[in-house]
Amino acid sequence: MPARSIATATISFGLVSVPVNIYSSSESKASVSFNMLHKRCSSRLKQQYICPKDNEVVTRDDTVRGYEFAKDQYVVLTPEELKALEEKATSTIDVTEFVPLAKVDREYLDKVYYLGPDKGGDRAYRLLCAALKESGKAALGQYAARGQQHLVLLRPLNGVLVMEQLHYADEVRPTTEVTIPEGDVKDAELKLALMLIDQTSSEEFEPKKYKDTVRERVLETIQKKVEGQEITSEPAAAGGGDKIIDLMEALKASLAKTAPEEAKTRKQKVS
Repeated sequence: MPARSIATATISFGLVSVPVNIYSSSESKASVSFNMLHKRCSSRLKQQYICPKDNEVVTRDDTVRGYEFAKDQYVVLTPEELKALEEKATSTIDVTEFVPLAKVDREYLDKVYYLGPDKGGDRAYRLLCAALKESGKAALGQYAARGQQHLVLLRPLNGVLVMEQLHYADEVRPTTEVTIPEGDVKDAELKLALMLIDQTSSEEFEPKKYKDTVRERVLETIQKKVEGQEITSEPAAAGGGDKIIDLMEALKASLAKTAPEEAKTRKQKVS
């Protein structure tokens, strides 16, 4: 199934404009989320804001946003002031310079997106991709979205432009903050370490060799419980009519689409 675009933009470098579609480069499956329930009745809990000074629950209508500029001292900004401070979305990726791709340190990487040509942008898209590949350079620029301005890097990958969202310099901690005791590396130890690296080296990066075994164990345990062990269903709220939320059936329907097939596929790959 073709990827679905999450946004559109226009790459601007010199007098050239390249309309593009933006796609997410990954689908995170790293964690399995759980809801907090009341131990006694299995009802899902709700979060509340509590004022420790007045010892009372504060509704969202009675909250304001404040920035702590000193210990326990805040300056309050109104919704209008916050809105005015937001970066205006231009849908333009403004390329300001081209830099050697090998010179961009990996610690600056934040998020990764794929870019595909939008209507009328095929030729310019292919040209930019080929020029970056031939030169070994990457395009550095800025892109405004969701009220923020992002530092981005464009690089080619298998004929596709990749947009890497980078951290700004003041967001990256220097390595000097890590204390390393002084000492020498002994030649004999270095030789052994190099031998170990050589014995366990691969010519290619193959991420498919690895899988998240912790996530698999969690999903397998959940499936076992869905199939009859210690299942809890949230009771109907008082005055809510005859409609009852059947948590067990909802879990079965959700997990039936993913967990069994995924587990089966992974077992076949392993065997």
